[in-house]
Amino acid sequence: MLSIAQPFIEDLSPDSKRRRVEVQPALSFSDKDKIGTLQPHNNALVFTFRIGGYDVKNVLVDQDNSAEIMYHDLFKGLKLRPEDLTCYDSPLIRFNGKIVFLNGQIRLPVQVGPEAVEVNFIVVDVYSPYTAIVVRL
Repeated sequence: MLSIAQPFIEDLSPDSKRRRVEVQPALSFSDKDKIGTLQPHNNALVFTFRIGGYDVKNVLVDQDNSAEIMYHDLFKGLKLRPEDLTCYDSPLIRFNGKIVFLNGQIRLPVQVGPEAVEVNFIVVDVYSPYTAIVVRL
């Protein structure tokens, strides 16, 4: 069964030598989930997430990626406007080494299970079999 670890923040007193610790939510699977699969595997993890209040299919979870990506078709499908974007001026380089031109960045709630987290998506106008890529949730 897919489980989602809940985030927590430990706030210790200023007198303590420990710092404030924030734990990020994590996806995990039980041994029961492995039944009927070949192990080890290198298949993509593709889920349906609730993004901006809509159920969005074909979202790739890629922990090797360095940024959350939203493809332009999803941006349009969520009825977002160019005015909703903020500037994002860092270049993005594709797997083939080519630079991708960015439309901007948008912050949206992403829900997996009972908790929602705010995610900064970089919006790009290139083809992908996925609607979005998330690094972690």
